Amino acid sequence: MAKFHNAKCGASWLALAALLASCATVQTTKQAAIGVDRKQYMIVSEEAVEKSAATAYEQVLDGANKKGELNVDAAQTARIKAIGHRLIQFTAVFRPDAVNWSWQINVQVTPDVNAYCMPGGKIMVYSGLIEKLNATDAELAVVVGHEIAHALREHTRERVSRIYVQQVGLGVLAALTGAGDAAVQLAGQISTVTFTLPHSREQEAEADRIGLELMARAGYDPQAAVSLWQKMDKLSDNKTPAFLSTHPPSADREQELKRAIPKVNALFEAAPKP
Repeated sequence: MAKFHNAKCGASWLALAALLASCATVQTTKQAAIGVDRKQYMIVSEEAVEKSAATAYEQVLDGANKKGELNVDAAQTARIKAIGHRLIQFTAVFRPDAVNWSWQINVQVTPDVNAYCMPGGKIMVYSGLIEKLNATDAELAVVVGHEIAHALREHTRERVSRIYVQQVGLGVLAALTGAGDAAVQLAGQISTVTFTLPHSREQEAEADRIGLELMARAGYDPQAAVSLWQKMDKLSDNKTPAFLSTHPPSADREQELKRAIPKVNALFEAAPKP
């Protein structure tokens, strides 16, 4: 038993060493006007995460389509796609490769108040968010821009990397390559991170600020970021929206947004309006 235990410990240390050796410091986005410059540490490859995210997103689309919930309202879908594509034009300000991502924008019919953007630009907006908030185009641009910002900063990749560091084991090493069964596991991990695990406050602040600049450059009034979160807070008085389960509110979030708005006001004033 002692020999087996020592061998197992040795293997674990080898796994840990391999994980640390593969850990890379990444600068995912440029600072732009809003000034987000935190360096990130990644273990999982960008390619593996994007490939697995595409798999997870296709599963969502397939499920929604079978239930008759995908892009049911043509006008609503066109509205969200127009806002999304307008924002996507300005992603190159933060990372030049993003405009060439295989972007997808869809609307799912559900009373849930939620939206997300998986790695590589896979966007979903829930009809409940549009309807229950009675959201203006600018307020929808706040949400979509915020979600795009998560993808630009590769927050999902960062969170999955942190999970793998906490769960060091030989199986993790295979997952890093995105091969075989590990690719399926990674897709599942991405779904879990997207739908159930909250973002860190640090990631939320980054997404708020980058999303604010995206919407300003796209010609949407950044003041809508404040009204959007005020509406979200009122809605949460009755029941916590799904959006807030993975995007935790903060008592000082509104104040942080108000402090950031002056940095992008000139961009908004100079931008062509929708």
